[in-house]
Amino acid sequence: MSQVWSKSWVSSKDSSKQRKYRYNAPLHIKSKFLRVTLSEKLRKEYKKRNIRVKVGDIVKVMRGDFKGKTGTVTKVDVKKGKVFSDKIVRRKANGEEVLVPLEPSNLMIIELDVSDSRRFKKK
Repeated sequence: MSQVWSKSWVSSKDSSKQRKYRYNAPLHIKSKFLRVTLSEKLRKEYKKRNIRVKVGDIVKVMRGDFKGKTGTVTKVDVKKGKVFSDKIVRRKANGEEVLVPLEPSNLMIIELDVSDSRRFKKK
């Protein structure tokens, strides 16, 4: 039996309930979890604090083993809530390089891909 996702759920201190909420959320809600902080320069330019990450954006890792590294976003996995960058790779035991899944909360967008006209709607 699959779990039912509750739209009316507000919050809980219980971390297992928080994980359950995020795991069982529908894709249009999981997409909202992929919002990434903008750099100071971009915040002033677009008057926004964060924005949904897309393929083509240049991101900087703010926390973790790859802290300080920058790279272009090559893949965004909405279902798992992970972002993959071209420059952040890990070498497997057989020598093959694989992309490392990154948590969006640990990233900062340095440069935006502005080719999508619908990304920034004029008011």
